[in-house]
Amino acid sequence: MPARRTAVGSAALLTVALATGSAHATDRPSSEPGRANASVLRAGLDVSLLNKTLNVPVKASLNEVRAPASAERTALTVRVDGVDKGRPVSMLRADVATAKATVEGDRAEARSELAHAKVHVPGLPLLSLIEVEKVTSKSVCVAGARPQAEANVLGRVTVLGKRVTLSAGGVSRVTVPAVGEVALTLSKTHTSTRTAAAAALELKVSVNPLKLNVAEVEGVVTLAETGCTVPDVRTVRPQTAGAVKVAPTPAPEAANLAETGGGSATPYLVGGAVVLLAAGGGVAARGRRRA
Repeated sequence: MPARRTAVGSAALLTVALATGSAHATDRPSSEPGRANASVLRAGLDVSLLNKTLNVPVKASLNEVRAPASAERTALTVRVDGVDKGRPVSMLRADVATAKATVEGDRAEARSELAHAKVHVPGLPLLSLIEVEKVTSKSVCVAGARPQAEANVLGRVTVLGKRVTLSAGGVSRVTVPAVGEVALTLSKTHTSTRTAAAAALELKVSVNPLKLNVAEVEGVVTLAETGCTVPDVRTVRPQTAGAVKVAPTPAPEAANLAETGGGSATPYLVGGAVVLLAAGGGVAARGRRRA
């Protein structure tokens, strides 16, 4: 009896192994889009008013675009409460002011360009904060490649009416008595394993125009700014799982099995069970002879 039970148990184990030992594969591509953003001018300013009202924060982004979808726009004015009787302040005048951000497949890219541009801050409608001939920036993020950032300042730069010679990697300061001070940083770029960012010019502003009800302006103005994040594109390769690979059954047997309701693994299950049962029977017979 113990031998018989062992043989039956072995047949059952073989049946389970063959039944569950099927192979399967998965192919689940998944992806997350990258990001891209661009602006021709970004301002974060605190404007103090002469009439002793509270400071007016100016947080403006001109020609700002963001993607995963392609985008492009142009807008060059901002309204500041309490300045120049509520009329819009034109912070930027330019022949060319474009910002473009695109995400397509495994690539995210942002570009920004300013040409023949004059930037003004509240309280200085006639004197330009800065004038530039051309500034550009570009950020490119491609899956599988190192992100790239690039910024350029081309031609003359004038700050508060003074011609400025900029130095790469350094800070240039311009001070005008009774007007204020501007510190300029040229062509800032930054990259990491998944991101890139660039800005053609960053200006730290501290001016006291004393016009149009403005006593003081402090903050940061950034020209031609871009940034991007690498798209996360992943594909899970087909994988095989299973304890036993079942060989295909010949066509004639498959037809017969279909008629009886059996599966393709049935001949192997039956054959394995018969072998094990026969082995168990032999063990049992030898036991009886010994007895």
